[in-house]
Amino acid sequence: MSIPRLINKIVKKGKIFFLAYDQGLEYGPDDLPGKAVDPDFILKLASKGGYNGIVLQKGIAEKYYPAYKKKVALILKLNGKTELKKGDPLSRQICSVKEAISLGAKAVGYTIYPGSEHESVMMKEFGRIVKEAHQLKVPVIAWVYPRGKRIKKETSVETVAYAARIGLELGADIVKIKYCGSKQGFAKAIRAAGKTKVVMAGGPKVKENEFLKSVKNVMASGALGVVVGRNVWLNKEPLSITKKIKKIIFNS
Repeated sequence: MSIPRLINKIVKKGKIFFLAYDQGLEYGPDDLPGKAVDPDFILKLASKGGYNGIVLQKGIAEKYYPAYKKKVALILKLNGKTELKKGDPLSRQICSVKEAISLGAKAVGYTIYPGSEHESVMMKEFGRIVKEAHQLKVPVIAWVYPRGKRIKKETSVETVAYAARIGLELGADIVKIKYCGSKQGFAKAIRAAGKTKVVMAGGPKVKENEFLKSVKNVMASGALGVVVGRNVWLNKEPLSITKKIKKIIFNS
C-alpha cells in the first residue's frame, strides 16, 4: 500500500492503530465507567499497548498529554459537541490547527455529519482547516458520520460508501467511517474514497469476537487501520484485546 508522505508521521509499519478518547465530551462521564473516566489510565494503556496514536480533545491534551509526549503520537480533535442538545447535529471548531500543533499534535481531526441540516456549516469549517493544516504540513483526518432526520440507516453500505467519498471530495488525508457489516461493503467504501485512506471507527461496545471479526474484515478489504475506543478500554482485559487487534492489523 502506497502511503502519502504527509501521513507517514502517524503510520506505523504501513498501518494505523489509534486509541480514541474523545468520547467524554460527546457522551459525558456515564460513557466512561470505572477506570475509563481517568485520562491517565487511557494514556498509560495507549503507551503500554503500542498504539501509534491517541485521539484527544484539547483540554485533556493540555493537562495530561505532556507526560506521554514521547510515548504516543497525539491526534487532536478540533471540533466537538455534547449529546445534551437535541435535533440535527452541529459540531463546531473549538481548537485551531496552530493550537493543536503547540500541544504536540502530529495530526488533526474533525467530525462532519452529512445529512444534518447544518452540514454546510461543518463542511465550510472543514475546508478552512484542511487549507491551514496542509500549509503547516499536518495531515487531516475526517470523521464522517451521516446523521440527521433524513438518514434512515447510518451503517448501510450505500451510506458508508457515501461518507468515504465525502472525505475524498473535501480533501481529507484519512477518512474515518463506520463499519457497514461486511468485507465487500467496506471494500466498496474504500474504492469510493479513492486516494484518501480509510480507517474504521470502533463504535459502541460489542462482544469481543464480533468486534475482532469486523477488524479482520476491514483490514482484508484494504483499510489503513482502525481507531478503537470503547471496545478496548471497556473490555475486562484492555491489553489482551489490544494485542489481538494489533496482530490482525499488522499481519494483514
